[in-house]
Amino acid sequence: MSKTTNTKPDNQEQQPLSDNERLKRESNFLRGTIVEDLKDGLTGGFTSDNFQLIRFHGMYQQDDRDLRSERTEEKLEPLINVMLRCRLPGGIISPEQWLSIDRFASEETLYGSIRLTTRQTFQFHGVLKPKIKPMHQLLNRLGLDSIATAGDVNRNVLCTSNPVESELHAQAYEWAKKISEHLLPKTRAYAEVFLDGEKLDAPDHEPVLGSTYLPRKFKTAVVIPPQNDVDVHANDLGFVAVGKNGKLTGFNVLVGGGLAMTYGDKSTYPRTATEFGYIDAKNVLKIAEAIVTTQRDWGNRSNRRNAKTKYTLERVGIDVFKTEVESRAGIKFKPAKPYEFTGRGDRFGWVKGIDDQWHLTLFIENGRILDFPGRPIKTGIAEIAKIHKGDFRLTANQNLIIAGVPEAEKTLIDSLVKKYGLLDESVSEQRKDSMACVAFPTCPLAMAEAERFLPEFVSDVEGILKKYGLENESIIFRVTGCPNGCGRSMLAEVGLTGKAVGRYNLYLGGDRIGTRIPRLYKENITVEEIRNILDSLVQSWSAKRLKNEDFGDFLIRSGIVHPVKDPAKDFYAETVI
Repeated sequence: MSKTTNTKPDNQEQQPLSDNERLKRESNFLRGTIVEDLKDGLTGGFTSDNFQLIRFHGMYQQDDRDLRSERTEEKLEPLINVMLRCRLPGGIISPEQWLSIDRFASEETLYGSIRLTTRQTFQFHGVLKPKIKPMHQLLNRLGLDSIATAGDVNRNVLCTSNPVESELHAQAYEWAKKISEHLLPKTRAYAEVFLDGEKLDAPDHEPVLGSTYLPRKFKTAVVIPPQNDVDVHANDLGFVAVGKNGKLTGFNVLVGGGLAMTYGDKSTYPRTATEFGYIDAKNVLKIAEAIVTTQRDWGNRSNRRNAKTKYTLERVGIDVFKTEVESRAGIKFKPAKPYEFTGRGDRFGWVKGIDDQWHLTLFIENGRILDFPGRPIKTGIAEIAKIHKGDFRLTANQNLIIAGVPEAEKTLIDSLVKKYGLLDESVSEQRKDSMACVAFPTCPLAMAEAERFLPEFVSDVEGILKKYGLENESIIFRVTGCPNGCGRSMLAEVGLTGKAVGRYNLYLGGDRIGTRIPRLYKENITVEEIRNILDSLVQSWSAKRLKNEDFGDFLIRSGIVHPVKDPAKDFYAETVI
């Protein structure tokens, strides 16, 4: 579809390639020797290149780090298992599909839970090797898969969960699905390896991604203002829906967002996406392909730390990248249409849409679907799935929407919600505005707790707010167990990134709508130090804030932190303390 320019605008091709490029090149279009590894009963894990290749099929090899030392002492292999992330564009899943994944989680995984993620899908944690192929075959029977939810490809495409403006949402959601399908790997490896698909003689061909796929992971989101519930600025590619009289007309296109960084390497930094301009809806796939192929050809394949789209934009120049995209797509960007974000949280409780259907958003702390003492969340949702005739929508804030409930069924579903304690009206706004990645015990990259840390720490923040008469206010709070972007801490008013067990870097000064990067305030500090700092700052906020001034905006206005205006140049600049 797109016209390709092979010449790079710099000398990147003169640098030695990273080993991941060799791995992809030699993988036979992502097959590797995964089939042989699946048959190896001497280890629970995957060897050599396959450890990386299974990511392209939606899986990460992990082990239970809580048990690692104990098993080492017993001279046992770590409790190796995989985490699988489903491909679910826009986060929509049917009740019938939900019941099947609920049963698999209960019967076939180590932890029995379903984890809703910030990528608007669900994850299975704790799947042992003998259950891997049955898991993929179950997803296939359900019309689902995990293709390209990890690895150097375009990952699960997000879309605003908007249950109110149903007509506009339906149109935007259809584009999210089309983008996902268009940018998927075309290799037959997934079907051959996990579904026992027939091997064909015709060679594989990757017209969009290329034979060595992308230089690094690539993320795409579709957002419907005024809710920025997908954190569009965290994505390599963002489509901001523009509508007129309830009809979708086109999109403003954003490019080059990303939140991950590497400690000690100042060439890495979080970055919000750059606005390229407006396109008509009919041109979405052409523009998406042109942006992906430009990043495919121009992205850094020598240094993976600098391989994301955000670094390509900074290296070659925004105007050069944009011009190349226009050339490949044969389309010129028009001036961006005006829009405004007013928030990014989910609408909790019952909401009636313009289609006269009801939608119920449930708060799921940390996205962990499990039966807890006094609150059997997992059982309750399954019981609702048995009678619900609409759909479920997973949100990018790790919550669950029971969508499309007719007036006649609202009372019955409401009774189940109350029976299983699924709608806790005592949950504070602060808790609703807080989020964490998984971290310990399953994530191999975690340096500190996140999911298990968040509930108690949010209680501390609630106490601080109440102490200063701000119990009805909230702060966008995010915590990740490492400097990667899974919990989106780098778009929070208060963001923590794990540094070591019990220690975090504290970032301050993001905004409520997700358009400003926070700045490092204190490095490698204890939880008690974080509490004390927030206590002092909230006290100042309470005493000196302007009317309705949010916490992050107050920190910037009062000079407590300098705003991050150009992350490539000033993210590591000194803050005011």
